[in-house]
Amino acid sequence: MKRRFSDAAEEGLKKEAQAQIERAVVSYAVSGKRDEQALSGLASLDPVLGEKWKRIMDLWDVPVTVNDRLPDDLPEDDTLCLVVLGFQLNPDGSMREELIQRLKVTLEASKQYPKAFIVCTGGGTAADDPAATEAGCMAQWLKAQGVDASRLIAEDRSLTTAQNAVFTMSLLEELHPQVRNLVIISSDYHIATGVLLFGAEGILRDSGMKIVSNAAWHAPSGSLSPMFQAGALIELSGDMETAYEIYCDTYDIHALPPLHRGE
Repeated sequence: MKRRFSDAAEEGLKKEAQAQIERAVVSYAVSGKRDEQALSGLASLDPVLGEKWKRIMDLWDVPVTVNDRLPDDLPEDDTLCLVVLGFQLNPDGSMREELIQRLKVTLEASKQYPKAFIVCTGGGTAADDPAATEAGCMAQWLKAQGVDASRLIAEDRSLTTAQNAVFTMSLLEELHPQVRNLVIISSDYHIATGVLLFGAEGILRDSGMKIVSNAAWHAPSGSLSPMFQAGALIELSGDMETAYEIYCDTYDIHALPPLHRGE
């Protein structure tokens, strides 16, 4: 009986800590101000988790400069990895123009840093072709442009940017543990979210990987709100139900599968 009580008490503490995380994240998304009371409450419940989420909020506070191309001072070896974020496929499984433009940015970056690995990240989003994946199409396009297949890693399970971060880092830790420096490549409006989520995932898993730069295609339209970022951070924290409620309320993203971390 005592053990059951201890388990119940531990579960209660986890739920209370999760509530403080979500309060801090949503409050920041709504007001742009840090909820120090929520962060202090989290730290009192779990000092390690509290410190991690303080670092994540610090990261969220930092403005992200979006680059047209990569700088010339990044590591010129295989500790560098270019991560190109996917975009929903056409129903027939072909790539939309926005994804092709992201790949063109990636191609130039791959020439600039010829020893860097390249992760294409994105799952099956073609309504009429369940076999097609964003990552598969992206890798095929890059190979057709002359990129060596040995440099390419296809992460073809993710359906959200949060999942891009989780599954990409898991693959890199497994396949190429020497990678320490990540570059995020996407559309301009998506860069800040990508940098935040990959940075947050690195903090949560105590990874040695860090975001060192970005490069973007300048899209004619598109935006991601702070509330979308809040939903994505909540997804990283493990509360899929609340995260998907935020996604569906603001971006009409439906029927997403649960995020199984570490698989």
